[in-house]
Amino acid sequence: MWTKFMDVKSGYGAQIWLEFFQAEGVAVRIIPPLNAAAGMRASRELWVPDSKTHVAAELLRKI
Repeated sequence: MWTKFMDVKSGYGAQIWLEFFQAEGVAVRIIPPLNAAAGMRASRELWVPDSKTHVAAELLRKI
């Protein structure tokens, strides 16, 4: 199962967070808005596996 971890203001920011978490070994899914015409400037949701939420939270604390 996956858990919503954070909201990101744009698709560009979501891509940066995706690369950061993947470099640390945490799988991430980027959920785009339902409106496909919104583009990369629309907000996104980042989801992580239930078993990795504590790891992702710890990584954010270290930044």
